[in-house]
Amino acid sequence: MRIIVFSDTHGKASSLFDVVEKHKKTTDIFIHLGDGECEADMVKTAYPEIDLRYVRGNCDVRSGAPMSLLIEADHDKKIYATHGHMLEVKFGIGTILKEAKAQGASIVLFGHTHERFSYYDSDSEIYVLNPGSLSQPRDEKLPSYAVIDIVPSGVVMNITDFLN
Repeated sequence: MRIIVFSDTHGKASSLFDVVEKHKKTTDIFIHLGDGECEADMVKTAYPEIDLRYVRGNCDVRSGAPMSLLIEADHDKKIYATHGHMLEVKFGIGTILKEAKAQGASIVLFGHTHERFSYYDSDSEIYVLNPGSLSQPRDEKLPSYAVIDIVPSGVVMNITDFLN
């Protein structure tokens, strides 16, 4: 199973369209982690055949999107996806790890910080991923998104530079 994850597009729909166009034939689920609901809606309209899911970010004003998603993935993996602002991710991953564990997740995804982050927490046995921002990175790196492959032998997470 292949999952593409992006976050914090903040109005830059062209970047989102470029990533979807590049990966639409090889991806099972696309996940937008907030602050880009308008762009996500445009992509869903343009590509009704893809599975695109998204959560509400702190800048998604008047959004009806959920604050979090729990997604059943292949090989008995559960993915907990949220923007992260309500779980204080700018101050560390302790709170979001606790919530992911409470949800029974083996993978937790978040955005909000605009900084790439990929980590395996061996204590909780949870993979943690922030794909960075597709439009406004704050970590002195290029805009980015993530590719997750879930296979029988495990989980592989890669953060990819977005080169438009």
